[in-house]
Amino acid sequence: MIQITPHMKILACQSIIDFRKGIDGLAELCRSELRNDPFSGCLFIFRNRRKTAVKILVYDGQGFWLCQKRLSSGQFQWWPSSFDAQGCELQAHELQVILAAGNHQGVSTLKDWRKISSI
Repeated sequence: MIQITPHMKILACQSIIDFRKGIDGLAELCRSELRNDPFSGCLFIFRNRRKTAVKILVYDGQGFWLCQKRLSSGQFQWWPSSFDAQGCELQAHELQVILAAGNHQGVSTLKDWRKISSI
């Protein structure tokens, strides 16, 4: 099981991918489309054409994890549409809403906590 924590960098690939790709094919997409190192520990999120499945690729220091979620009914409601070479960076709570087939843009959350510097 992969634990998604707030300090993780999460990138969503905006282009549609062929879900026949495995770890090596997705790692190459991380390099070519997202222009990011697949060995960085970043979570890379991919979606299929029908909007019914997502894949998550992450390197944990020893090897790659490849997870897939396919909805039994319905579609993922939201996915980044504007093209950005670096991908769309998400926060942990946004990814959790997306994985629950929701739209993270309609969810209100508290602002990130920042440590106040001492005077």
